[in-house]
Amino acid sequence: MAETLFLTSEQTRGLADMPEYVEAVREGYREVGGGAPAEPRQKLVNGDPPGFLTSYLAVLPETGAMGGYTYAAGFGAADAHFFLPLFDAESGEPLALLDGAAMNPYKTGAAGGVAADALARPDAETAAIIGSGTQARGQLRALAAVRDLTTVNVYSTTKANRESFAAEMNEELEAAVGAVASSDAAVEGADIVVTATNATEPVFDGDVLEPGTHVTAMGQYDPSARELDADTVARAKYVPDLRARAFSDSGEFLQAREEGAIDDDHVHAELGEVVAGEAPGRENREEITMFDSGGTGVETVAAGYMLYERARAEGLGSTIEFAPASEALR
Repeated sequence: MAETLFLTSEQTRGLADMPEYVEAVREGYREVGGGAPAEPRQKLVNGDPPGFLTSYLAVLPETGAMGGYTYAAGFGAADAHFFLPLFDAESGEPLALLDGAAMNPYKTGAAGGVAADALARPDAETAAIIGSGTQARGQLRALAAVRDLTTVNVYSTTKANRESFAAEMNEELEAAVGAVASSDAAVEGADIVVTATNATEPVFDGDVLEPGTHVTAMGQYDPSARELDADTVARAKYVPDLRARAFSDSGEFLQAREEGAIDDDHVHAELGEVVAGEAPGRENREEITMFDSGGTGVETVAAGYMLYERARAEGLGSTIEFAPASEALR
């Protein structure tokens, strides 16, 4: 029998801070940039009740783990549940099963932080956050881990939400965080722009982007939905989390291509290639850069394994047993 650690969301909460998530996820993408395998999500959509079942995987041999996410969202409960299985990358034996909900905005935010560190100007200090939910908080915390932010302007469509977000994050961060009345007002003059929304149409006009801006789009992973317009994508050095994902479920990339604004060659490199030094990141102060983040097994396995190791060291979790096939198949 293989003894496997089970961790609840509450047990994983607080085991690592955002800078530690960023470093773990950076290492994961470096491995993938060097050839470790990772595949974009597979998504099965259900009509009645509406919902979807999705999964994505990665193998990180140097980290020593492999696994990914499987989660269901919507359906009759109108909620989401995240399973994160981890396996030993050498033996193949199960290491852990995590409730992956609490870590989600941290590992996803960390991917945005890794990208911003590689693609934003080193002296970037002003950020625009479009969105005011949990994922927006994760993205902003990760930006603050990689850049010395002084000013953050946040916009979301509900005034009370953006003001609550600004008040909370203003207390947490050293930067001055304020709510503004429009997305264009947030974006104008920003060094870094992050979209973390559930919008299906572009949330700002690409014409307002100034040279040298870095943009992270992370709210959508559906060919029919996008947060950025074709002009933004066309003007940017385009870096997705995984190259294959750009062609499978990135509404930003696929709709810009359909409109004729870009072609297949517009993909500069995937994030791991930039992190591993296989492709350049930002090359001058004037270029616009874009990170297209849809969620992958890379940040999931990298962050999950870090939490697993921390939990073991602190004696957290409970043990469940999995029978190997050599014993169970009889």
